[in-house]
Amino acid sequence: MDIVTPHRSDIITFLVFLAACVLLLCLNLYPKGDSESGAKTKVRVLTVEDVPHTNGGGLVFIQSLQVQVLNGPFKGKKFPATNEVRPLIEISKMIKPGDIALVSIHHDAEPEVSMLIVQGRQRLDWFLMFFGFYVVLFFVFASVIGAKALMPFILSCLCVWKLLVPLSVKGFPPQLVCIACACILTAAIMYLTTGASRKGFAVFAGIMLSVLLGCLLSVLFTHIFHTQKAIRQYYRVLFYAEHTNIDARLFVSAFILASSGAAICLGMYVADAMEELVMDRPDISRRELIASGWKISQSILDTIIKTLLLAYAGGYLTLTLAYVTLGTHPMDFVKNPAGLSEAVKGLALSFFLFFAAPITALVGGLIFVKKKS
Repeated sequence: MDIVTPHRSDIITFLVFLAACVLLLCLNLYPKGDSESGAKTKVRVLTVEDVPHTNGGGLVFIQSLQVQVLNGPFKGKKFPATNEVRPLIEISKMIKPGDIALVSIHHDAEPEVSMLIVQGRQRLDWFLMFFGFYVVLFFVFASVIGAKALMPFILSCLCVWKLLVPLSVKGFPPQLVCIACACILTAAIMYLTTGASRKGFAVFAGIMLSVLLGCLLSVLFTHIFHTQKAIRQYYRVLFYAEHTNIDARLFVSAFILASSGAAICLGMYVADAMEELVMDRPDISRRELIASGWKISQSILDTIIKTLLLAYAGGYLTLTLAYVTLGTHPMDFVKNPAGLSEAVKGLALSFFLFFAAPITALVGGLIFVKKKS
């Protein structure tokens, strides 16, 4: 297997994006948390006792635990702890003896006396291990290209977690924040993939124009179908936390995030094929190139849209099964706010990709072919 030797420009680009990721990692725009909550600490569950408890008319279980601290200043000390098991199985957690869990321990806590509250199982170690394996595979199979492809992945995670989420919580318009993040990520991915080239600019311009059109269309769909914000998962948590400024705009922002990656992929396919066509036929006219780009996008568009819709349908298979078990008619499923929101989201994603293909072909035709005198 040939090993690709990195060029100086590749090393400089990698270091620049690595510095950008470090700056984003150090950035903290989140509201200040409660300093009285204590430090997150790993514990091992020693004993568990289930105690039935009635709260607000619903039967829940209070698990009485004995835990031993595994790290921090209280390492080796034992504490009593509790874990409340609610009827909502999607957020409840059943703890068993031997599990590794997370708790918050205040600095003045007293072993064997202070009661701790279990916040969940400890999964970070396994996650970091699998992510490290993922990074190693990138470098083994793709060498320099793998390193360049890994940087947009990390940058995307940091942009969402360090910019999009905290700025939306602070009250900034989620659509504008999503468009800005999509702009940053698209420019970064295109620069790492194609450099400062006409192909990269064609994809960037096509994606940005399609993002703006898709955002307007999403707003229109949300208004016409009266999509409710409360059907989004965990919106109730935002509502009770007094973040009422996050309304249906968050629903629109989900369209932009969900489809921007697929639009980048589609635009890259079209622009790459158009660039190869210009290299093979330097005398091709602008009209012929645009028509060829449109024909190329037709064959790719069908595949990408089907892939997106199938992946999307698989993600919401549980919702569909829930309605089927209740004997709901397909038309009633569409009338229901939850079912309607998913159908509207799927249609908006498809329209967004429909915009991305011809716009990229049009921009590519204008850029790749110089105007003949």
